[in-house]
Amino acid sequence: MRRIFSHPVTALVIGLGLRLLFVLRFPATSGDTVLYEQIATNWLKHGAYAMDVNGAIEPVDLRMPGYAAYLALVSWLTGKTGEAARQWVMLGQVAVDLLGCVVIAALAVVLLIPAVADARRAKRVFMAALWLAALCPFTANYTAVPLTETFAVFLTGLAMLLFVLQVQMHASGFVLPLTSRNERLRSFVGRNLLPLLVFGAGFLVGIATLFRPESPLLLVAGLLTLLFVVRPVRLGGALQIVLLSGCACVLPLLPWAIRNFVTLHEVQFLAPKNSNLPGELVPYGFMAWEKTWLFRVRDCYLVPWKLNGEAIDVETIPARAFDSAKEKQRVAMILEPYNEELTLTKEEDDAFAQLARERTARHPLRTYLWLPALRAATMWFAPRIELLPVSGTVFPLRQSWQDDRVDQSVTVGMFLLNVFYVGLAIGGGWRLWRASPEARPAVALLMVFIALRTAFLTTVETPEPRYVLECFPAVIALGAQVFGRNKNQTVEPVA
Repeated sequence: MRRIFSHPVTALVIGLGLRLLFVLRFPATSGDTVLYEQIATNWLKHGAYAMDVNGAIEPVDLRMPGYAAYLALVSWLTGKTGEAARQWVMLGQVAVDLLGCVVIAALAVVLLIPAVADARRAKRVFMAALWLAALCPFTANYTAVPLTETFAVFLTGLAMLLFVLQVQMHASGFVLPLTSRNERLRSFVGRNLLPLLVFGAGFLVGIATLFRPESPLLLVAGLLTLLFVVRPVRLGGALQIVLLSGCACVLPLLPWAIRNFVTLHEVQFLAPKNSNLPGELVPYGFMAWEKTWLFRVRDCYLVPWKLNGEAIDVETIPARAFDSAKEKQRVAMILEPYNEELTLTKEEDDAFAQLARERTARHPLRTYLWLPALRAATMWFAPRIELLPVSGTVFPLRQSWQDDRVDQSVTVGMFLLNVFYVGLAIGGGWRLWRASPEARPAVALLMVFIALRTAFLTTVETPEPRYVLECFPAVIALGAQVFGRNKNQTVEPVA
C-alpha cells in the first residue's frame, strides 16, 4: 500500500478525481465567463476580438486575449460555443492543472538541489509537493469555472521553475544534467544554458501575461533577486539578463499590441487597468472612496459590482464607510440621482472623490496602511468557498451550526486548510533557509514574488481571494520542504 501511494501516478489519479468532482458536481460561472465566451465567439465567427455593445460588434481590449483564444480553440475543436462548450473547457483545464501539479513538484525539488545530494530525500520532497498540489482544493476548484486562473497558475509555476534554475546556477554553481543523443544539440545547450533559461523564463512570463496582465511581477521579482540577492551577478551581466528577459517577455505580446494599434489606434501591450470600454467613464473618484473602507469580497457584491447596473442602497453599505451620520447622508444624496439613472455621472464621481480626499485626510493610516493590510489578510486567509454552494456564514457559532451544519463545517474546514497550506509554506521556507545558505536566493525569489504580488493586489478595486492563487506554486513548493527532513540514512547522489 505504501508503494502505491509513493507512486506519482496515484497522486495524479486522485487529483484527477478531485477535479472531476468539482467539474461534474460543482461547475460555476462568473461575470467574466460570459464576457470571455462572447469575445471568443465573435473572434471565431467574425474574425474580430470584439463584444456585443448595443447590438453591434465592438472591438475591445478590456481583457487579455489568451483565455479567449483558448475558448475559441475549444469551440473550433468541438463545434460548440458559449455555455454548450463549458464542460469541454473545464476538462481541458483539468489536464492543464494536473500538468501544473508536476511542475510544482519539480519546482520543489529544484529548490532543494543545492542543499542535498540525497536522491531519497529529493523523492520525498517531490512526492510531498505532488500530493499537496494534487489535493489542493483551492486550485482544483478553479478548473470548474471558465476563468483564467488555471492557466495563470500553470504558466506562473513553469516560469518560476526556470527562474529558480537561473538563481541556483548563479548562486551555487548548480549544473543542470543534460541527456541527449544529439551531440551537437547537447553541446549547444550546454554552452548557452543560462541564456536559454533567461529567455525561456521571460517568454513564459509573456505568455502568462496574455492571460493575466499583472504576470510581469514575476519577471520583476526574478530580476530583483538576481540583482540584489545573487551577488556573483555583475552589473554588465545583470543588464544582459534584464534586456534578454525583457525582450523575451514582450515577444508574445507584440501581436496583441499591433492589433490594438491598428484596430483601436492606441499603444497598449496589456489591457486597461480598469477594464473600461473606449470612451467609457472610469470612476476614479468612486474607486478612491471605496479604498477608504472596502477590504472584503462580500462588500463588492453590495457596492462596486452593482455600479452602472443596479441601484445601491446606502443602508446596505457597511458602517465603516461613514465617519459620521452627516457623511452617510452625503453619500445617500449622491446615490439618489444615480439610483434613478443607474449610470454614474462625472459630477457624482467627483463628489465621491471629494469624500475620499476628506476621509484620507482625517485618517491617512487607515487608507494607506490598515486597509491594505486587511485586504492582504482577506485575500490570503479567506476560506475560498466563492465557487461552492455554501453561504460562508460562521457567526454566531451556535446559531449557524443549528441553521446549517454542513455549510458551517465546510467554511471552517476550508479556512483551516488554507491556514495549513500557508503555515506549511512558512515552515518549509524557514527550514530550507536555515539548512542551506546556497538555497536562500531561490527562497528569496519566491518570497519577493509573493510580497510583490500581494502588495500590488492591495491596490486593485476588488480584493478577490482568487488573485493570490498564482502564488500557490511557490506556497506548495516551499511547504513540501517540511517533508524533506534528513533521517540519517545512507545518501545516494542524485543522478
